[in-house]
Amino acid sequence: MAAGPTIHRSLIDSNIAVLTLDMPGKGANILSVDVLAEFEQQLSDLESDSDLIGLIIVSNKPGIFIAGADIREFAASLDLPRADVVSMCRRGQQLFGRLSATPFVTIAAIDGICVGGGAELAVWCDRRVMSNSPKTQFGFPEVKLGLFPGWGGTARAPRMIGLSNAVELITGGESVGAEQARELGLADDVAPPADLLDAAVRLVRQEAESRRFEADRQRWEKPLDISETELGFLGATASAMIRKETKGEYPAPELALETMLEAASVGLDEACELEADGMSTLFGSPINAALINLFFLTDRNKKDGGIEGDLEPTLDVKRVGVIGAGIMGAGITAANIKRGVKVVLTDASADSLSAGIRGALEEAAYNRSLRKADVERAIELAPQLNRGESDEEFSQCDVVIEAVVENAEVKRQIFKRIEGQLGDGAILASNTSTIPITQLARDLEHPDRFCGIHFFNPVRRMKLVEVIRGSETSDDTVASAVAYAKRLGKMPIVVNDGPGFLVNRLLLPYMNEALELLGDGATIKEIERAAKSFGMPMGPLTLYDVVGLDTALYAGGTMLQAFPDRIKASKILPALIKAGRLGQKSGAGFFSYRNPKGRGEPDPAVDDLLNPYLRAPAKDIQPAEIVDRLFMPMLLEATRALEDGIVRDVRDVDLGLVFGIGFPPFKGGLLHWADTIGAGEIAERLKALEELGPRVQPTDLLLEMAANDRKFYDLKTATGSKS
Repeated sequence: MAAGPTIHRSLIDSNIAVLTLDMPGKGANILSVDVLAEFEQQLSDLESDSDLIGLIIVSNKPGIFIAGADIREFAASLDLPRADVVSMCRRGQQLFGRLSATPFVTIAAIDGICVGGGAELAVWCDRRVMSNSPKTQFGFPEVKLGLFPGWGGTARAPRMIGLSNAVELITGGESVGAEQARELGLADDVAPPADLLDAAVRLVRQEAESRRFEADRQRWEKPLDISETELGFLGATASAMIRKETKGEYPAPELALETMLEAASVGLDEACELEADGMSTLFGSPINAALINLFFLTDRNKKDGGIEGDLEPTLDVKRVGVIGAGIMGAGITAANIKRGVKVVLTDASADSLSAGIRGALEEAAYNRSLRKADVERAIELAPQLNRGESDEEFSQCDVVIEAVVENAEVKRQIFKRIEGQLGDGAILASNTSTIPITQLARDLEHPDRFCGIHFFNPVRRMKLVEVIRGSETSDDTVASAVAYAKRLGKMPIVVNDGPGFLVNRLLLPYMNEALELLGDGATIKEIERAAKSFGMPMGPLTLYDVVGLDTALYAGGTMLQAFPDRIKASKILPALIKAGRLGQKSGAGFFSYRNPKGRGEPDPAVDDLLNPYLRAPAKDIQPAEIVDRLFMPMLLEATRALEDGIVRDVRDVDLGLVFGIGFPPFKGGLLHWADTIGAGEIAERLKALEELGPRVQPTDLLLEMAANDRKFYDLKTATGSKS
């Protein structure tokens, strides 16, 4: 319940009403049930005022118009019957529809974010004026929650901006800025934020005189003017594009397309009925529930400072040192200079350093629309990056991150050399992916100011960062590292120390099991297909090739040493490495990449290398068993990580795997997926695998949950949490 009213009414020149949205105690306006009730009452009051010539809707929140509906209310209603969902949609459509039936013109004056339900409210208005602020974004992101617009967006938008444009906007879920909105016909005017209200007032007066909005209202009530041929072509091409993007795993974009195509030949009200009916098939579905869970995971992460309590980080990171100019070092460098953080980059090899500087600038200046680096942007960023020639240059750095070879002794030598150069309060960090932080901090004078800051490859695309707390890492160091990662636009999760930390600790059993499946007679094709059918972005054997077989073998050795009872020492990787097959970087691994496009292709030569390591007789392994063998070891390792207190909250496991390894978002995360199955069912499925030994043996935590019918998300705090 809001602390007070959200909508405030005022008048301009006695005949133009202004409704100003300002949700008390919140950083954004959202369309909760209470706010919608307020809006309904305000409309009722205004409709009876015969002196009005226009209504303007504005926000008093800086950079936010309306951030959509209240997702928490959605989450609490996921078990609604279909008929109730239809009614919910129809009520919203009819409420917003009153904006297009008033005796006066209605205008949305948009400054900042206008998405979801906010965008639907705006398209029911007769006109829209947008500010030219870079923060102004308009969009329908509902497909990212497994839904599509349900308050008239699919019915109204095609009639305003054309079916093709509406299909792209709604099925893609991406937002557009003010100028693009004007090109599409969504924005009738664009003005500086300070002039936005004046521009809206001018538009009210123009429309009150011309009455053009009344003609548009009549036109937008009718079916679309589009031929069957055009409709068929648009449907075929859009459907193909959607299937390519979603791989058939996300039904919302396809259903949104079908709904808009069907609604093209009917009137607006019938189009709204089709929309409500379509929404009722999506709302509360497992995919909708999973994606809403993911929304809450990311929302929680934005607010999480990384430690318990309200400690504010003392370090304001303005300058960073990066040691190691390889792929990871260059990627970390690029992430910093893109966000205005100066970097000193160094490497033991002058040639590697030169290549790293070039790579960092190219990556930081990468332009998605150009599909290459923007040369002007690279020149603009160049002063942010300095070539480090001596250790003394790190003395002015707030954070220094080591990103060299994954060798504990090499790293410790670097830390010993660098630590004395750092200023008071500066953080020394390692980008290690597997080596325990406490072990690396062994000889440091200030282990309290040392932590892991583990970026994922490729840094440009991967949002996750693990901030690893060693046994002596201070709260201030953790909080400062978390704040720094967020400044780079990343999602940091705080992880307590241990081999592989969180993500790699859970990933290695999955990858290791793929090798065991090969040994048991499953084919490369069968393993890859099972993983991708489950929803992984690539199969585990392709992942070996991407990571590098030699790198994976080294990381696996760290895990084998830590957990010898459940990590199997496969002979397959050493055999492929001996044959010079290191993965993509060498042109061949489990697949061959020696083709013009560099894409992985089956390679018969691999079979000859694998044959000596196949266990006889080979088993006939069904796809369902392959899936269980790949993902049950990962899940069991997650329960052990919870028992060990590796994470502060069980939800960090799901956030880490979705944004760290691409665990299918439509499953909501590993533990959310497990909760949909149930601990009891998981324990039963593990019985069929018990011959595999300790790696698939149910943990005490899983058995306790099965006995008491508990869910992972009921645990909230990790069972052995140290922080």
